[in-house]
Amino acid sequence: MFKKFYPMEDWDSAYEEQKYQYLYDNGFRGIIFDIDNTLVEHGAPANEAAVALVEKLRRMGFAVCFLSNNGEERVSSFCKKLDAAYIYKAGKPGTKGYGAAMELIGTTKEQTVSVGDQIFTDMWGANRAGVYSVLVKQIGKKEEIQIVLKRYLERIVLYFYRKRKAKVK
Repeated sequence: MFKKFYPMEDWDSAYEEQKYQYLYDNGFRGIIFDIDNTLVEHGAPANEAAVALVEKLRRMGFAVCFLSNNGEERVSSFCKKLDAAYIYKAGKPGTKGYGAAMELIGTTKEQTVSVGDQIFTDMWGANRAGVYSVLVKQIGKKEEIQIVLKRYLERIVLYFYRKRKAKVK
């Protein structure tokens, strides 16, 4: 019932650098990142950690694009410091933004990973687009009210996801 929302993997943080090497070694060449509560707290600018991560991923051989439901001002100001491709007002969980992101970075869905912190936008959207989905724990607790409400529903999905994951192990 909830499988369409389940991530392919879940990590504690988007900053688990060794995991990207594993993905690269397994044929992935593009990463689509969410921004808020994935790489920085909601509304925060790109910080040194985000810049360092993106630089390391590029040296590793990854192409990077940011896909956000936020407006242009928020997304462009974040990505300017990273000199990164981006799509704003992406309409996640719709698939159009994922396709546009892959076109920007020159990857196929089989070569692309999407990293985000939300089940109903980031995971569902990536899964619908056929992109490998990685869920990370949210960085900050400050969020817009509609996201706070979705987090309660996410807990239910994550309960069943973790229960299923424990059975598989």
